Amino acid sequence: MTRLLHLGNVVVDLTLNVPFWPERGADVLAAASRVSAGGGFNVLAAAARQGLRAAYAGAHGRGPFADLAGAALAAEGIEVLLPPRPGPDTGVVIAVVDGGGERTFLTAPGAEASLGAGDLAAVTAAPGDIVYLSGYSLARPASRAALLDWLAGPGPAANLVVFDPGPLADQIPAPALAAVLARADWLTCNAREAAILSGGRDPLAAARVLAARPPGRGVIVRTGPGGCFLSQGGGEPAAIPGFAVRAIDANGAGDAHAGVFIAGLARGATPAEAARRANAAAALAVTRAGPAAAPTAAELERFLDRAACPGQQRPDEQAPG
Repeated sequence: MTRLLHLGNVVVDLTLNVPFWPERGADVLAAASRVSAGGGFNVLAAAARQGLRAAYAGAHGRGPFADLAGAALAAEGIEVLLPPRPGPDTGVVIAVVDGGGERTFLTAPGAEASLGAGDLAAVTAAPGDIVYLSGYSLARPASRAALLDWLAGPGPAANLVVFDPGPLADQIPAPALAAVLARADWLTCNAREAAILSGGRDPLAAARVLAARPPGRGVIVRTGPGGCFLSQGGGEPAAIPGFAVRAIDANGAGDAHAGVFIAGLARGATPAEAARRANAAAALAVTRAGPAAAPTAAELERFLDRAACPGQQRPDEQAPG
């Protein structure tokens, strides 16, 4: 049975909803705050809620943050493959969501940032597993070296690899980035990250540049409410329209998109079909507060059933449940 094998970082999110960003040295009162599992958890949960088996192969620590993240993983039925680190706690991300629904991150790494070769020696990619790699891991020297060696080994050579560079795309050394882009079967990123990787002036131009990367594999460039651009095998990117909703929180929408896209591929959907479902899942996610806001399979089906066609969902449509 296909499984999502996540090699990234599960952390804890402290989310603050603010009306606006304060000027330097000032303060602003948050309208709401919450603490929840985040980071790689969001992708894993999104895939698991679509019925895909999921396993976390990253590092984690001991302490209150690790306990919170571990309980969230268990609640979603996500397997944890490595034992906890004996020292530091799992890291925390302060996610600030402004009045327009946009999010900005401040990250304090913890045990999840210490993944090494010894850890990965105990991780085996089974036939059919889909391997997910995050740019957060590649931005850190120790985990970067371990992951590059693991990917180049004989174990995962036949596995589908999905790479999301994430917000730290500009902090990944060029040789490491080139090696992962050459290996990844699918690159999934937002418009900002696509511009960093490609120098493209707009999402379509960026998608065209990224689609030409050898050996011409799959590319998704997410464009928020517009949906995404999808390219296969180096072909011209196709626009997969999004769904109009009233967004309240964009935090975790890209993760929901990635997890549902992977689950769609795993169940045999075409990339275009999987991307449409991922667009719908991201649309539902932004109508909910919190980073792990991906819908269940039943919720996603109800949403798609109500949508006459992509881009025609009522602007005031809210997520079921």
